[in-house]
Amino acid sequence: MNAEQSYLKLLETLSQRKKAGDSFELAGLAMGGAWIAERLATDLNLSHFGVINVAFHRDDYAEKGMTALRTASTMSTHLPFDVNGANVILIDDVLLTGRTVRAALNELFDFGRPAQVELMVLADRENRELPISADFVGEQVSVPDNQILVLEKDNAGKFSFQLEGRTE
Repeated sequence: MNAEQSYLKLLETLSQRKKAGDSFELAGLAMGGAWIAERLATDLNLSHFGVINVAFHRDDYAEKGMTALRTASTMSTHLPFDVNGANVILIDDVLLTGRTVRAALNELFDFGRPAQVELMVLADRENRELPISADFVGEQVSVPDNQILVLEKDNAGKFSFQLEGRTE
């Protein structure tokens, strides 16, 4: 699992789309997806990127309680573009069940109706609970069910994955 190599693969894909004249807006899911969106925006010389916080749209909000509130207060949704009619690329670090993406779509549609929404993920764990798939995947990964894949960013902005045990 090489997060940096996966990032470069996704960067190349978007770079080709930009060169072809495709118009799109980036919106990263807080936290890992926002890190990826920020770096993509910088590397592609885009003037902005959006951040989507899914805390209040999660279907497990009642169980998360204060954890969800802390997350919501540290990084709120910020979309510096008109969502209506936009081609939006949602960006997340790891796709597993699809529930976070569902929550992100709910939050995005609170801001308007995009023309198209595509999903870009650094890693796809292929264990869906909902019928959601990514349009752009950095890497398909296999991780034991009792572990989670955590994206980390170093001081230079480079990405890496760490495996951690589940706390649930």
